[in-house]
Amino acid sequence: MPRRTPLRRVLLAVLVVLTTALTTALTTALTTQALGQTASASPAPAWVLRPGTHQVEVLKAAPGDRLRLLRGTAVVRTGIVDSQGSLMWRRLRVGAYSVQSADRSFTSGPVRVTGMHSAPPSQSFYDSQTLHEGFNFIETRDGTTLSANVVFPKPPFDFGGAPYPTVVEYSGYDPSNPADTTMATLFTSLGYAYVGVNIRGTGCSGGSFLPFEPVQSLDGYDAIETIAAQPWAKFHKVGMVGISYPGIEQLYVARTRPPHLSAITPLSVIDDSYRGTLWPGGILNTGFAEPWASARGRDARPYGEGWEKGMNSQECDENQLVRLQNPDPVALIEDNPFYNRAYYQKIDPSRFVHRIDVPVYLAGAWQDEQTGGHFPAFLRKFRSAPQLYATMSNGSHTESLSLGEFGRYADFLDLYVGRRVPTMLKSLVGPRLAAALTGVDGLTLPPGNDYSGMSYRQAKRLYRSAPHFRVLFEEGAARGAPSGAPLPRFEHSFRSWPPPSAQRMRLYLRPHGGLASKPRHRRAARSFSADPKALPATDYTGSSSAIWRPHPAYHWRQVPRGTGLGWITEPMKRTKVVVGGGSLDVWVKTRAKDVDLEATVSDVRPGGREVYVQTGWLRASHRRLAPSSTALRPVHTDLRRDARAMPRGRYRLLRIEIPAFAQPFRKGDRLRITIDAPGGAKPLWAFRTIDHGQRVWVGADRRHPSSLLLTTVPGVHVPRTAPPCRSLRSQPCRHYGH
Repeated sequence: MPRRTPLRRVLLAVLVVLTTALTTALTTALTTQALGQTASASPAPAWVLRPGTHQVEVLKAAPGDRLRLLRGTAVVRTGIVDSQGSLMWRRLRVGAYSVQSADRSFTSGPVRVTGMHSAPPSQSFYDSQTLHEGFNFIETRDGTTLSANVVFPKPPFDFGGAPYPTVVEYSGYDPSNPADTTMATLFTSLGYAYVGVNIRGTGCSGGSFLPFEPVQSLDGYDAIETIAAQPWAKFHKVGMVGISYPGIEQLYVARTRPPHLSAITPLSVIDDSYRGTLWPGGILNTGFAEPWASARGRDARPYGEGWEKGMNSQECDENQLVRLQNPDPVALIEDNPFYNRAYYQKIDPSRFVHRIDVPVYLAGAWQDEQTGGHFPAFLRKFRSAPQLYATMSNGSHTESLSLGEFGRYADFLDLYVGRRVPTMLKSLVGPRLAAALTGVDGLTLPPGNDYSGMSYRQAKRLYRSAPHFRVLFEEGAARGAPSGAPLPRFEHSFRSWPPPSAQRMRLYLRPHGGLASKPRHRRAARSFSADPKALPATDYTGSSSAIWRPHPAYHWRQVPRGTGLGWITEPMKRTKVVVGGGSLDVWVKTRAKDVDLEATVSDVRPGGREVYVQTGWLRASHRRLAPSSTALRPVHTDLRRDARAMPRGRYRLLRIEIPAFAQPFRKGDRLRITIDAPGGAKPLWAFRTIDHGQRVWVGADRRHPSSLLLTTVPGVHVPRTAPPCRSLRSQPCRHYGH
């Protein structure tokens, strides 16, 4: 997710490059509303007001002036105009507002602030806007303009010229930067027109920026409808594409149900902003989530991305004027350590994906080092999507574009956006994409559906007939491919998610470190010092692109003696395949008021190598479970009012969520669970932990039956021999020792 991540740079070097002559178009259509003047004899200030969705912008005011926002005659907000002549108020109620000078000598005429559910503009608003190949601006319903770059496919990839099937990438990176042709090249090489749109407050787009602010959803609606209205957009429908940030934004846009949106393809996304990435288990993610927010704040400053000045565009320059009104995203995160519904519910995709009513193709990895692997938890919530396809695998942030997934992804675009029989372009583009991401050359696209001789209807029926939920196992260990290549060793598909055939497997923590199907009745406890300094904060310190290559330099270490505990099963008598999420119910006591815990599942092979599988976290004071919580899917309220200190020296049951994963435990393997302070188990992620090194006791007897609950799935064909553990993508291995 970091801006200009090598994901965008390295693709450009090896993709099929179709260069185009990009012309610069300037459309200076800044929509403003004139202010009414009171009966005062003083001259009216040269303010410009722009009302929007739950917000009002003041432009072209005198820097340093103090202004008052009125609702009727009541003063609801005040503020001081910044050095660029701008002032902005957010989170306003729907209604009429006026702005008044501090000395009350001038009061504007009223302007109307709208809400998220206000009626969209008429179709004529979108039809009246003209976009051409090259750099453009799209006007939104409140007059804010969004910078957009349009790139058409060129022969032989244009299939006869306009109109073209069209895809849109929408984010706060730099998709509208004409000089960044990476994603444009990818999709035009597949035969699509590509439109990159910057969200408000970023790039050359107007307005103020706050990550995932709700108004961005409505802006996305307006962008989709404007692009679909163009004569070069085939069927007057468009799809959405993108990985990570632009993948997440698709969820925000699709919930508004733009009538001319055909499908979305969110890749490597989050499901619950608070619990999945920002504050997993109630512990701040300072390794990735907070730095990502900080970087977005820097990029959204005036000319923050750098390329804006090179556009020589008056409108781009004017669109920088509200940027000093951007809230500090890091301050917002740190000011909300508990689940503040007023803030987090608005940026929590799991709360609104049920509204998405177009086909969805979603993909991601269990061990994603950036957005995390929590996304499978919201798959069951896409209730309105007519078709939901999901592909899941072990691996990294870019696994959603791996060669093992790319064919199915490209077919989805052809069938649901292009409305055509899937083409063979994927066979050319996919291997080049894989080489760009991983550095592994010479690969070919795995066999997929054979659509030769089929009509479009027949091809679509074939695609839909297969189970929609696909799990790729042992990515990186495909037979006949180089070690670490982005291909799976085997796969299995399911008709629904969670898998309907899943069977619960509960394993009890035994007093002396065993893990068994029955609890031990004898009273016993083990203890450790929860010291977050016992291990490095993360098990990987290399570059964000090198981690996508084969065999990254992980440093996954055993927990030092005395600073953690482990429990392990006897060797498996038969192969078991664990698929889905689970929980660790652990009875804990401590003399401290609070403690942070990390639980890690691993696979210990007969030869003594231990393979990383998955990790969960919990701050003990956040242990209160929500009504929606289940044994397999713990959900903590994370509310301030529910936070409770640990009772000194008394046991309390903590239920730690183990995010979903898919792992074969072969005959002879042993399943292991370890508990320690957070740190050292996941690349890039680090945590702001309670740094006390407090003593923690874990109970494991009849009164305190601590246990691990997972689900196994029968009927999965697993290769008899395990692959070299170092080959597995994003699953480091280490020597197992007691």
